[in-house]
Amino acid sequence: MVICQWCDKQFETDINYQIYCSSECRERSTKEKIAVRYMMGKRKNRIGKDRRCKSCNEKLSIYNDEELCVICNVNPKDVTKAIKNIKGYMNGKE
Repeated sequence: MVICQWCDKQFETDINYQIYCSSECRERSTKEKIAVRYMMGKRKNRIGKDRRCKSCNEKLSIYNDEELCVICNVNPKDVTKAIKNIKGYMNGKE
C-alpha cells in the first residue's frame, strides 16, 4: 500500500514510483506547485523595488501581495465588531 502525496489516501499500485492515487490528485498538486513558483517569482521581482502602501505611503514588504499595508488593510468595522464581542464576553454576555 502507498499513501497519496496529495490526499493521504492509501492506494494499491503496480508501479513503484507512483505517488498520487488518481490523475485528479496529480493535477491538483501540479497546479499548486505552479502557483507557488509564480508567487515566488513575483516576490523575487519585488526585491530592491520601492513599493508603497496606496493609503498611508508606508513601505511594503516583498511578502505583501496586496497594494495596502497590514494596518490599512484592516476593515475598521470588523475591528469594532470584534471589540464589542470581546466586551460582551467579558461582561458575561454571549
